[in-house]
Amino acid sequence: MNLNALFDIAVLRFPDKTALEFQDAAGTRSWTYRELDEAADGLAGHLRTLGVVKGDRVVIFADNSDGFVLSFLALMRLGAIMVPVNLRYRQRELDHILEDCQPRLIITDAVHAPTLLTASPQLLAGIETLTLDAAWPRGPFSARARVESDDTAFLIYTSGTTGQSKGAIITHNNVVATVSGLLCAWAWQPEDVLLLTLPLFHVHGLVVGLICALVQGATALLHRRFQVDAALAQLAQGRATLFFAVPTIYFRLIQALRQGIDPELAAGLQRMRLFCSGSAPLAAEDHRLFQQLTGHAILERYGMTETGMNFSNPYAGARMPGTVGLPLPGVSARLVDAEGHEVEPGREGELHVRGSNVFSAYWQAPEQTAQSFVHDDLGQRWFRTGDLGRMDPDTGYVTLLGRSHELILSGGFNVYPREIEETLLLYAGVREAAVIGTRHPEWGQVPLAYLVVDEGWDASGLEEFCRQRLASFKLPRQFRTVPELPRNAMGKLQKFRLPTE
Repeated sequence: MNLNALFDIAVLRFPDKTALEFQDAAGTRSWTYRELDEAADGLAGHLRTLGVVKGDRVVIFADNSDGFVLSFLALMRLGAIMVPVNLRYRQRELDHILEDCQPRLIITDAVHAPTLLTASPQLLAGIETLTLDAAWPRGPFSARARVESDDTAFLIYTSGTTGQSKGAIITHNNVVATVSGLLCAWAWQPEDVLLLTLPLFHVHGLVVGLICALVQGATALLHRRFQVDAALAQLAQGRATLFFAVPTIYFRLIQALRQGIDPELAAGLQRMRLFCSGSAPLAAEDHRLFQQLTGHAILERYGMTETGMNFSNPYAGARMPGTVGLPLPGVSARLVDAEGHEVEPGREGELHVRGSNVFSAYWQAPEQTAQSFVHDDLGQRWFRTGDLGRMDPDTGYVTLLGRSHELILSGGFNVYPREIEETLLLYAGVREAAVIGTRHPEWGQVPLAYLVVDEGWDASGLEEFCRQRLASFKLPRQFRTVPELPRNAMGKLQKFRLPTE
């Protein structure tokens, strides 16, 4: 079973149903499942004339579009390895990826083609570039490549929150495992309509959004990128039933919704059956505000580039703000201490996962791969996520406490930045918060808080506000206001870019 076979089922069942609508400033283009299937064959035929064969890496450096979707489907037919690249990357990152994966072809669009020229000429030499916009080439297509479930579908470079990105080898089997788990856990139906504004170069938009929709036989309303007004206008039409986003998007939606909800938008929101959040922790206060404004409790989940989706709050059950819920179908998880021993519920530990969703290796990086996995006493192989968590003894829900490398050790106590950040976000006027450790001659490390604040906020009472809610060793020793926090394209904080002194 591979991604081609799953898409074939949807084409067979719903040939004349709308699979995809792409909306941008030029208007809307609509595709049925049959039309997508035939156009993908044509593009695959053209790519084959360019010499693309099974196992070749093909970089896609382009905005969301129907051309991006067709490229994905065409590459799967050829058994090629799709390498979606973050559009915020520039020379250093592009050079690293091109040198690392050695692509046969780069697919781009007119807007982003010039950015490719910032990469080193010697790396670009010999790599053909195909620019897709409103039209795309077609060629005769005779037969698909033979694709096994353990063949590589994607080479996805990690989002680089700690430094240079690594290429995670994602097989068809890995993707099928994540997709099948989500279709079950979130009760996907062919009647669903997904409003998709997330970038397709990331697992969240590509796998959780697009592939789930196409496999289920649902309809995806694809936007080039997220824009508050366009997303709210689409929701007001009352067609969408699903919306997936990152916390930054929900924060922006909340700001807009607080200005007022007209009757048309209110009716459209009633049509929705599921709002999901992932790719970064969602502030509990934003969870509360969104539910207060819309009547919908956001379902928070947890995944990684290397693993697809791991945890989810239940679709039918309590959605607990600040938690990522329970393991998804087919996923096993454990929390371990520094010595590698499994900890009891209620205690903190590093989260390890295993299952068919988990990747097997980083591209051409055996040492990094070896460091990322451990074996238990039974010989089972576990992936070290690098995330710290705690399991509630009563519910089994897991709360993420932050990355292990972000843990602050102050006077022998463990200080978890997320706990402090959640407290800071409760203070009036604090819009965003990031806490890191800074060196201290007596305590080793102490917390340092970076804040994005509203104009006219009252700074005078913040320290006392925190003192009433946090233990003394958790109190930030400094509060620094900044215009914005450093984030990657998916809204994840890049704390390594914050000064520690």
